[in-house]
Amino acid sequence: MSIYVGNLSYDVTDTDLTGVFAEYGTVKRVQLPTDRETGRMRGFGFVEMGTDDEEAAAIEALDGAEWMGRDLKVNKAKPREPRGGGSFGGGGGGRR
Repeated sequence: MSIYVGNLSYDVTDTDLTGVFAEYGTVKRVQLPTDRETGRMRGFGFVEMGTDDEEAAAIEALDGAEWMGRDLKVNKAKPREPRGGGSFGGGGGGRR
């Protein structure tokens, strides 16, 4: 299970986020996606913790909490949905 953390400050680092979540248990991994074009943090991240109980405690304590001037949105991460695309309809050839 992974935890989604939204409404993060663009200045947050992996170390910052690890420190906050470490208060609730073992942090196994922190991921802070960046924008491909600008390299800037996208304002959300994912945290994986040691046990389901630790993750539940962190979600309960941190959802809605104010941190770095922002109200955090913390919940169970939903599985990534496959990106559609590829299906552009039948296309009808060009002039013949």
